[in-house]
Amino acid sequence: MAQHSYDKKLKPLARQLRNNSTPGEIKLWSEVLRTRGFYGYQFNRQFTIGNYIVDFVCRKLKLVIELDDRSHQFKTEQDALRDRYLSDLGYRVVRIAESEVMHDLNNVIRTLESYLPKEDQ
Repeated sequence: MAQHSYDKKLKPLARQLRNNSTPGEIKLWSEVLRTRGFYGYQFNRQFTIGNYIVDFVCRKLKLVIELDDRSHQFKTEQDALRDRYLSDLGYRVVRIAESEVMHDLNNVIRTLESYLPKEDQ
């Protein structure tokens, strides 16, 4: 498995992204992922992995959650490269539409539950 390095130069940008979260990020974080609220697993938001900042990550589950808004329909190649890099590090990447978080959070939770180990479901 490839090893990733932490890029310290991205830390201020990650902090800025945390402070300027989208409505969907705020909702998913505050209602589901924060303070080990999702089955006791710790998630980090706006977390640096290599040269990327991921929206949410659970390192124990090796799970990355990316919320996609309309801008991502123009970034499919960039997203594919990023997903491949993260996959090469052993992460599973889940892409969820921001609108789904805002309008059908229960379905988002069911989707995320499918990535849990069988004993936690």
